[in-house]
Amino acid sequence: MEINLVSDTVTKPSEEMLRYMFNAKVGDDVYKQDPTVIELESKVATMFGMEAALFFPSGTMANQTAIKLHTQPGEQLIADKWAHVYNYEGGGASFNSGVSCCLLDGNRGMITAEQVAGAINDPEFYHSPLTSLVCVENTTNKGGGACYDFEEFKRIKKVCDAHNLKFHLDGARIWNALVATNDNPEEYGRVFDTISVCLSKGLGAPIGSLLVSDAKTIHRALRIRKILGGGMRQVGYLAAAGIYALDNNIIRLADDHRRAKELGDLLSRLPWIIRVEPVETNILIFSLKEGLDENLFIEKLKERNIHISSMGHGKLRMVTHLDYREVMHSYVLETFERIVVK
Repeated sequence: MEINLVSDTVTKPSEEMLRYMFNAKVGDDVYKQDPTVIELESKVATMFGMEAALFFPSGTMANQTAIKLHTQPGEQLIADKWAHVYNYEGGGASFNSGVSCCLLDGNRGMITAEQVAGAINDPEFYHSPLTSLVCVENTTNKGGGACYDFEEFKRIKKVCDAHNLKFHLDGARIWNALVATNDNPEEYGRVFDTISVCLSKGLGAPIGSLLVSDAKTIHRALRIRKILGGGMRQVGYLAAAGIYALDNNIIRLADDHRRAKELGDLLSRLPWIIRVEPVETNILIFSLKEGLDENLFIEKLKERNIHISSMGHGKLRMVTHLDYREVMHSYVLETFERIVVK
């Protein structure tokens, strides 16, 4: 029994999802003639109370398209120093859009309206790049699955409106945030100019993200997606997996959150753990006591068929997901209680 807690991206389609995919009606999506893609895009747009959505092969492409939509070369976006759009998208903001990033020192990947207001360059001071976009992430990846207080989004939105800035949400794990906070997704649609959402993490689809916005913006996004090579043909087979995931796999995210919290509770009691980050959703970040070899620890777990990841700087990560079943969870809890680390 191999147990992979490296990421929630390691999930594989269930038999039920595969059957749903197999029976999908498809067409050529480059010509916007794939009925299943159209259904998925309409479904996600409606969920967030927005006018339109566009299907992408990856969340990175969706985020990079949003940045391109909202900026011009030489301008600057504001984000947390741990933001995915800065750290894990291959330098795409500079490569694709020619923009720089003003990085803020937030709390577990979350920034405040006051920080944003203080980071905006004077638009009349032409020596500095023009600030044009604010990007936030919910939940935060490097922040250990932390969830924003939605009221903070509203406060940041007021700052954006006052300074004529666009506001983008990297919602790769937005479904986890919605389950954890019980927020209304339509509220998100009223606050953000664009939202990217991912289907291939907690929801278990094999591939796919969407960008959600008003109809005019999504029409512009279609051209950018084409330029980036994101036009796909009979992609309805993949869109069908997304529809199935949205209909069946959102509520069950609470199980992933519960298991992550139970792992966190156990680790916090173990003598060889120095710190466990707060656990809000399905990501658990912890650190070994100083002097202990994290690589050796990872190998010890591998010998017991448990796979986790290192984030560097002494931080280790586990991510629960729909393929991490209760029998696996019991085994992992038992293993951590018995393992000797020195």
